[in-house]
Amino acid sequence: MEKRVYYQEINITEELSARINELVSHYPADKKKSALIPVLHVVQDAHENWLSIPLMDKVAEILGITPIEVYEVVTFYTMFNQKPVGKYMFEFCRTSCCAILGGDDMMEYACQKLGVKEGETTPDGLFSVAGVECLGACGYGPMLQLGDFYHEKLTKEKIDALIEDCKQGKINLY
Repeated sequence: MEKRVYYQEINITEELSARINELVSHYPADKKKSALIPVLHVVQDAHENWLSIPLMDKVAEILGITPIEVYEVVTFYTMFNQKPVGKYMFEFCRTSCCAILGGDDMMEYACQKLGVKEGETTPDGLFSVAGVECLGACGYGPMLQLGDFYHEKLTKEKIDALIEDCKQGKINLY
């Protein structure tokens, strides 16, 4: 199996640095590690929605913790991406409630429609599809998260409309 190496420019701007410092300020000075998850979110958002190893190392340096402490968090939570992803990340809930309601079928349909497998990104870099753990909308399945928004009670028609709206730039992610 070929291992891909991805390059990512680390760009900690003054604005991003100020935001990181503001997040860290919510915790005691000797407990900067407590800011790790919120810091990872803002750093990932500022770096095309993924975190390279050098970028994770930079977060460790900023927080004064070891790189492994950052890696442990990033590899545990599905909300952090360790490789480039599409502009539009379709994150399908794959736990029991959504599965019973057809979530696996909806994810398979989206993959077929986009010509990718789960975990892959379309060649144009526009779409990625991923299965994630419970998103907490058990009464509204099957569902997916796209950016900060939930799309519930999915059907093939709703997925088709979402894909088309993304292609036309009509979807607000945040």
